[in-house]
Amino acid sequence: MKIKVIVASVIIVGALIFGASSFLESNVEYGTFTDAMATTKKIQVNGEWVKDIPTSFDIDKGQFIFHMKDADGKAMKVVFDGAKPNNFEIATSVVIKGKYNKDYFHASEILTKCPSKYEADPNAAKQTM
Repeated sequence: MKIKVIVASVIIVGALIFGASSFLESNVEYGTFTDAMATTKKIQVNGEWVKDIPTSFDIDKGQFIFHMKDADGKAMKVVFDGAKPNNFEIATSVVIKGKYNKDYFHASEILTKCPSKYEADPNAAKQTM
């Protein structure tokens, strides 16, 4: 009877430790490029694509490369392991998740915010008055 209790206790404690470590690993804070440079943890940076600097795709490495400006106005090269998102050109803002790596930000995920077709035109409301 005691062996069953001990085994069950070990399984429960193991599950709790695994759950806590998974939560801490997936919990990513927002920051700026300056914050990313100061930490070794994964961070999310919100900003906008710098359209003046051309984007590129390294076929050999499978990396999409572009430049982004964060909320503080700091621009940085971003290297993403993967293809360019389909709606990247029309995005109003970009959120990247990853880590700073010497002279660029290495992104593991790219999230794009596109203009909604359901948002009202602010000028249309003025015209009806």
